[in-house]
Amino acid sequence: MQIRNYWRNLASADWVMLVTFLTLVAFGLAAIYSVELSSEASEFLNVKKQLVALGVGLAAFLLIASSNHKLLRNYSAVIYVAGMLLMVGVLILGIKVRGTTGWFDFGIVRFQPVEFMKVAVAVALASYFSQRARRELRWREFFESGAIVMVPAGLTYLQPDFGSAMLMVGMWLVVIFFAGIRKRFILILVLAFTVLALLGWNFVLVDYQKARLTTFLHPEIDPLGQGYNITQATIAVGSGGWFGSGLGFGSQSQLKFLPESQTDFIFAVVAEELGFFGVSLLLVAFALLFFRMYLLASKTKDDFTSFLVIAIGGLLFVQFLVNVGMNLGMMPVTGVTLPLVSYGGSSLLFTLIMLGIVESAAIRARISTT
Repeated sequence: MQIRNYWRNLASADWVMLVTFLTLVAFGLAAIYSVELSSEASEFLNVKKQLVALGVGLAAFLLIASSNHKLLRNYSAVIYVAGMLLMVGVLILGIKVRGTTGWFDFGIVRFQPVEFMKVAVAVALASYFSQRARRELRWREFFESGAIVMVPAGLTYLQPDFGSAMLMVGMWLVVIFFAGIRKRFILILVLAFTVLALLGWNFVLVDYQKARLTTFLHPEIDPLGQGYNITQATIAVGSGGWFGSGLGFGSQSQLKFLPESQTDFIFAVVAEELGFFGVSLLLVAFALLFFRMYLLASKTKDDFTSFLVIAIGGLLFVQFLVNVGMNLGMMPVTGVTLPLVSYGGSSLLFTLIMLGIVESAAIRARISTT
């Protein structure tokens, strides 16, 4: 019976989404391998670590996809509290990497709790809106759902990890948009953002964060300092041409002009070495992934499933938008990586876990209609 159910689930899987995200992972591995070629006496350690994370992530993906994602609703509070405890714990016991206290170090591996917290927030928002949201949001739903996000986002900012905090807020904005936000709420959000931006600039942001925003608008004022990253990324993207210079032959990445080339600026590596053709394939893959999620969220009859897929899709979409915007010089550098493509074990693992949840929803949606 279990074997029969397994094959039934396999036949009902969304193969378009499966092939799409595997394509994106392949792009990432190729780009990481290319960057590693420039390292002296490289043992391709980062490639090996990413492959290990991929193996664990795919195992988690298959396990979750074959399970019933609706059970998450019963444990949404437990998952959320566990995430909050991890977020508080990492501020106390975590290690600092590149100025951010956001990792637990277990010797062999490092774990970034904010990646788990993103999943927890997505489940909490889905559970909340499936039980309380009306056709149009009222003030109560607006502020209560905002509190669900703002508390962990605040803890994330204290690390400080402004990029991940921004992604959580972005996910919330996508969810409340689909939940039926009123026009006056949008106006209030714009006004609140303006006020918070002014207050943040004067009382919250530290000097290096202000410098990032200033050089985003005017990178030429500090081309060898804060404006260096944006300048080198745009040079790499612009030099790719139609078919690029080939894997391992990008001057910006191979000669180490491009900083954080395996993480924040991996899109620029793809653009320089695979050109317009490679970037087009990458963007089409992302577009297909987001489109399949949108179709699933719009067609399912279960409110929890719909909001959960919207939350996960919204998070990944905002992350994609911010990262590509950074690489094109259209957004300030915030340390946000490209989902499924950039190097990072915790990020890849929990992205695959989220996609496993979406695949579980797709499988059950198809089974229920057959």
